[in-house]
This record gives sequence, structure tokens and C-alpha cells, in this order.
Amino acid sequence: MDMKLEVVVLPVTDVDRTKHFYKTLGWREDADIEFGEARVVQLTPPGSAASVHFGTGITDAAPGSVRGTYLVVDDIEAARAELAGHGVDVSEVFHRDATGGFAPGAHPDRGTYSSFASFSDPDGNTWLLQEITTRFPGRTSGVAYGSAAELEQALRKAAAAHGEHEKELGHYDEAWPTWYARYLAQEQDA
Repeated sequence: MDMKLEVVVLPVTDVDRTKHFYKTLGWREDADIEFGEARVVQLTPPGSAASVHFGTGITDAAPGSVRGTYLVVDDIEAARAELAGHGVDVSEVFHRDATGGFAPGAHPDRGTYSSFASFSDPDGNTWLLQEITTRFPGRTSGVAYGSAAELEQALRKAAAAHGEHEKELGHYDEAWPTWYARYLAQEQDA
């Protein structure tokens, strides 16, 4: 039986501040639902099959108590620069040395699973970026469509979503191929 990690719950103090922070990073808003005294917000990082939940009435964990949740990236330097460009206080890149301790900079041979950077959200929940360039066997997934009709439907849905994305940007998105690729991969994995 497949068991897929779907959601990580983040304990936060200010739901709207947290929502703004993660949306600034380009995370997709999937839901913002209120029922009774509770509120649940779901956001998904670009390219991720798993999402985060935060809100009111969904956890009794202390705000900021989630530590070291991994975000996998293809290029640690580019990912760090992108976060810094969004105003995030992100660490310098570091790696594990031969003793297992942490040392500054990317891994000398850019070995997969070996280079990191970290950042926190406004409440102190911490994230660890990890560069993975080659997956261990059994850890891959692909994007595939069963027919041309399924692909066409996915492209039409992506076009509509991208139109909304450009409205939010307020200008033409020159990086539309990257946006489309990520969107189609996310939808396929959903």
C-alpha cells in the first residue's frame, strides 16, 4: 500500500503573516478555509507533492517548534539566492565534511545529498534546503499523461492558472516555460 506524505502542520502565531511569508516565496495557495473557530490554510512549495497546513485550532504544538523540515533543490546556490532575493534571512551554504561535521560552502565535489542552507519562517519553524542532483534508486517519479486528451486538458488548466498568475504579477511572465513545467508536474503528482 502506498503511503505518501501529504501535509506538514506548522504551528504559528499569526496566520495572515505566515500566509504572506510563504506566498512571497512563490508557494501556491491551495486553500484558506474557516469552519467554526478553526481556520486552515494550505500552501504548497513549487514542485512539491507535499504541502503545509497552518491556521487556528489545528494543533496544540508551540509556534515555531517544527525543526529541520527538508526542501529538496537541484541547485543549492540558486535556491539560496532566490530565497535571499525574496528578503528571507537564509544561511550561507554549508556541507558535511569527512568527519560528519558542518563546514562552510557547497560540498567540494557537489556530491548529491551533501550541500545545505537553512532558513526560518516568522515564528521560527526551520527549513533545511538540501541539494540533490542524483536520487538514490527507488526515489524517482516522473510526469506522464495517459493520452493526448489528458495532456491537452492539463495544458488548458495550466493556461488558465498561468493567466491568473500573470494578473497577480502585473506583467508578462518571461519564465512561463518554467512556471508551466512546475505546474504540470505538481498537478500530475497531486
